[in-house]
Amino acid sequence: MLRLRAICPFSWRVFQFRPFSFEPLLSRMNKCTDEEQIFDLIEKNKAILSEKQVACALSMLWQFQKQKTSLLKNVECIRDHPQFLTLHNLATTKMEFMNDNTLVNVLYIIQQFGFEAHDPLVEALVTEAWRRLERFDINMLSKFSSCLADQHLCFSPLMGKIADIVNRNLETIQDLRCLSVLMVSISSLISQRFQEQLVNKAEQLFDTIDSSQVNIARRIVQFLRNIKYSYYPLLERCNKVFLSNVNHLDLDSISKILSLYHSLQFHSFEFLLMTKKRLTELIPLFDHPASFVKLFVTLGPLAGPEEEKQLKSTMLLMSEELTSQQALAVMGAMEEMESRNSRLIKKIASILYKHLDNYKPVELLRITQALIFLHFQSKELFVKLRELLLSYLKVSVIPSEISLLVCALSMLPSPHLDEARISQIEAVLPQCDLNDLNSFATSVLRCIQFDPMYRNNTPGKQLKLLQKLDHYGRQRLQKCSSLNLLWEEVKSLKGDWFADSLLEETVVTLQRLMDEINYINVAGIASFISRTNYLSTSLLDRIASVVLQQNEKIHPFAILAIILPFSALNYDPPQRDEFFGTCLQHLNSYLSILDPLKLVFLGYSLATREYFSEDLLKAIFNIRFLAKLDSQLELLCSSLNMKVQFRLMELNRAVCLECPEYQIPWFHDRFCQQQYKKDFGRMNGAQQQIYKMLAEVLGGINFVKASVLTPYYYTIDFECILDKRKKPIPYGSHNTTSGKLPKIHSELNTQIAGSRLPPGAEKIALEFLDSRAFCRNIPHLKGKSAMKKRHLEILGYHVIQIPHFEWNSMALSTKNARMDYLRERIFGEGKSSS
Repeated sequence: MLRLRAICPFSWRVFQFRPFSFEPLLSRMNKCTDEEQIFDLIEKNKAILSEKQVACALSMLWQFQKQKTSLLKNVECIRDHPQFLTLHNLATTKMEFMNDNTLVNVLYIIQQFGFEAHDPLVEALVTEAWRRLERFDINMLSKFSSCLADQHLCFSPLMGKIADIVNRNLETIQDLRCLSVLMVSISSLISQRFQEQLVNKAEQLFDTIDSSQVNIARRIVQFLRNIKYSYYPLLERCNKVFLSNVNHLDLDSISKILSLYHSLQFHSFEFLLMTKKRLTELIPLFDHPASFVKLFVTLGPLAGPEEEKQLKSTMLLMSEELTSQQALAVMGAMEEMESRNSRLIKKIASILYKHLDNYKPVELLRITQALIFLHFQSKELFVKLRELLLSYLKVSVIPSEISLLVCALSMLPSPHLDEARISQIEAVLPQCDLNDLNSFATSVLRCIQFDPMYRNNTPGKQLKLLQKLDHYGRQRLQKCSSLNLLWEEVKSLKGDWFADSLLEETVVTLQRLMDEINYINVAGIASFISRTNYLSTSLLDRIASVVLQQNEKIHPFAILAIILPFSALNYDPPQRDEFFGTCLQHLNSYLSILDPLKLVFLGYSLATREYFSEDLLKAIFNIRFLAKLDSQLELLCSSLNMKVQFRLMELNRAVCLECPEYQIPWFHDRFCQQQYKKDFGRMNGAQQQIYKMLAEVLGGINFVKASVLTPYYYTIDFECILDKRKKPIPYGSHNTTSGKLPKIHSELNTQIAGSRLPPGAEKIALEFLDSRAFCRNIPHLKGKSAMKKRHLEILGYHVIQIPHFEWNSMALSTKNARMDYLRERIFGEGKSSS
């Protein structure tokens, strides 16, 4: 025996640490039914355990945890068990003997048990895996990348190496499950070209998976969210997977999917409707605060009155058990739900107050926004909020963090920025992007407006800061050389400062870079133009050109956003019919699957441009579609709900007036009567002034009607009648309304207004047009006002529009000048002789 040891020392060491046959021990591990049995085997055999047995023991322990519900999991107890520490140490010493598959599996399991990136074993496993990286197969590579992502190493050189391997081997990858994991892991490091290649590859491989692969679909949507690319073809296919499995989705999955959809601004009415039903069924099953809070946050914004009442009453009972993060989530959901349950708001606010010291700056901003939106009043809470915000602000050096802290401070009652804070803002301005600059400007303007100290005069420090913000904003725009980079900064900009100070410079920059507009970004640029009301014919012509040249690459879901600026700003591109025809042809096969509200908005936008598609109108005006629309309206917030109903009414009116041959009935009498009771008949200062002058011009108050309601429920500021010799005809005593809805007879809804007039007489509608009726940059009539003029003319009116910039001009600065202006517009006469 001693001679054998002397001859083969290496073999002796191997046999000493590895039993001749380890199969029986592995078999016994696989037959264990709980953790204690595994630990018992480890304790008895720790001196002879091989790397395979260590890996098997870890795998079995994790399998037991996975089989338990979240409430029964005992990860911490397992991790702290003495025999688990034995496994941990053995894995460290035997790591070199592990094959690639075992190595990565051990790393994955160790991380699942909560060991951080700085743990010696985790560090050693990552280092060893890095050394072997090039020989990993796709399955091991994806699992390893997931482990790195869990360690927040998405920007590490190691993840960059994985991205390079994927790039080199993309053509040979055929496993979409592994690829989807890798796509999410490397998404922070890859170029736009590589992003597009991955999207195309995922699209090619999608048919290789069956419809039950929810996790693969979710990861693809997550990848699209990470790279900020709403690629509709893939989103649609993923959505079909979710829809076919909705009855098997748990709360966590539904919550994640809805969050991803929200980030991508992807709307699936069918998925919302089915998840609402699914989540409503789950309400009685959740009696633990952690799970119920997630249900409240996910279902709350979708819930109807009954479900909402049930959610709020249960949350009130559970409120004492909420953690700081759960209370924050509930308050955010209540803001989204537009809740007015003062009792629950007060209860959640008290929990927030108790934990206020523990929140991060961005969370303090969310709390401030929610409390202000929900009209919550608490001097004590707001005082503490201000103290905390100021304490964070005094030590912060990060521009984005300083901007959100200043934003939160400006929302509080009696906002104020002292000189020290103004100096702090000025110091970081050179580092700010447009979003930060806009946030600062909005906050400063809010302080000027609401701080009692500035009510009578604006201090020089504030004005100087606004001037500096203008300077840095223009400088950043002028230096911008990439449309995609510019778009990232301007796509969400809004507010008075941006509109007044930077909008024109932004449009100039867009025009400079407009050759970069393509099928990917065209819908976003179009949406920006719609939102800003700035008419740039060169940009709109470029958008139309991109649509005509690249229409096959543009998804139908993007068509509404593309058409919107042409509709809103009342502009036709040079190839008008070809442009709108191409858009509609692109949509035809999707009419049955588009979300109802999008279809309504699309129909209205086209009607504004006098473009009516019979197929589109038939898709909207039928019982089945309208029932579907009613179901969707229940899922919308009150403001959007009302907007959709108004657009449907306006589309219905446009079709009845402009396309009677389609024989689509008018069915909005009841809706209009309910809405117009609210504010019908009220006149602003300019309208009252015009009303008095019209009475003088026409010969008396009984020659003019104010606040007239026409057939199909258009409101006219003023109406008068001229006979065939252009002499005013009196109305009698009922010539004005006083805020009450006049009695409307049913025949008025279909009868042309001029049909009962004396022979040769003419009804005149006079409309005062404020700034909202025109484009922001030029006196060009917007689409809605142009359509109203067109419709009033169909109803038999001669329409006279009085633009605000003419009425308030220097040329009409005297009463006589205004009287002459009205005579000229009504009678075609020159100046009065008086």
